[in-house]
Amino acid sequence: MDKGKVVYITGGSKGIGKGIAQYLLQKGYRVAIGARQLNSAKQAAKDMQGDQSQILPLQSDVRNPENEKEAVAGIMDKWGRLDVLIANAGIGIFAPIEELTYDQWNQTIDTNLTGVFNSVKACVEEIKKTKGYIITIGSLAGINFSPKSTAYNASKFAIVGFSQALMLDLRQQDVKVSTIMPGSVTSHFNNHEPSAEDGWKIQPEDMGEIVYDLLMMNPRTLPSKIEVRPTKPPVKK
Repeated sequence: MDKGKVVYITGGSKGIGKGIAQYLLQKGYRVAIGARQLNSAKQAAKDMQGDQSQILPLQSDVRNPENEKEAVAGIMDKWGRLDVLIANAGIGIFAPIEELTYDQWNQTIDTNLTGVFNSVKACVEEIKKTKGYIITIGSLAGINFSPKSTAYNASKFAIVGFSQALMLDLRQQDVKVSTIMPGSVTSHFNNHEPSAEDGWKIQPEDMGEIVYDLLMMNPRTLPSKIEVRPTKPPVKK
């Protein structure tokens, strides 16, 4: 157990990000959670079970590089170190190409791809000091394409390439990089409201367990790309 290590999770106020934060908090990590609205991050922190002094809510829109620099500065002011980045913030906008707007395209790419770049750039020098870990949250949409998904598929295919190239950039500096590519997860993604009917899906705490297993793995071993699916999805009729 890496008690005392510091993790920064973007998009940490709900869904996958919040599930990862809760799991790592219970494992002894200090957790900073970023959200576009500070009130959302603060509410998520209050909802979590564990030592509240080990949670730092932060306001940051990953599309804004200065926001991400300020978030990392806040982490350094509070704890003086940064060991892990979980680049999780993302959105999904789905429409056929004739209906997809320029603004929707830009929102998707700016959040899902440029936002990850901004987070990594803000964190990388501190993570190099601790010989830490960068984990990006991709999607099976990064290898499987589907209709009405030009923007989303483009962003998630790109994250796979970005993460694997980043891994090659940093591996000789003792920084590990992985991308986790989940299928259906119970979350608020795409304005979904979680319910009991989502029980067959991957749960946010399952994602936390995967992240923890990566962090605990022997340093000589690096699962650089992890595909994750629900074990038994319902049969479509």
